[in-house]
Amino acid sequence: MFKKFTQHPQEQNETYLQHMCAAWKIVYLLKTLELKCAIHSVFPFLYVDAISGNIECLQKMTNRKKDDDDELYENYGGD
Repeated sequence: MFKKFTQHPQEQNETYLQHMCAAWKIVYLLKTLELKCAIHSVFPFLYVDAISGNIECLQKMTNRKKDDDDELYENYGGD
């Protein structure tokens, strides 16, 4: 049973906790974008490029190297 928790993170060269933290950073970014998109639906002049400006970031976060993670989060997800 324990192997199910560690197999995928090991394939990504991460520990279980590193993988969990990376996933939660993506969750945070997606929830932030969700809120911005909802605000944009009511006020179309706000957050006009919130989604399009973060698609590349999401792609890099899901195909990242461990060294790039902190830089990506600070540049794109830390707002």
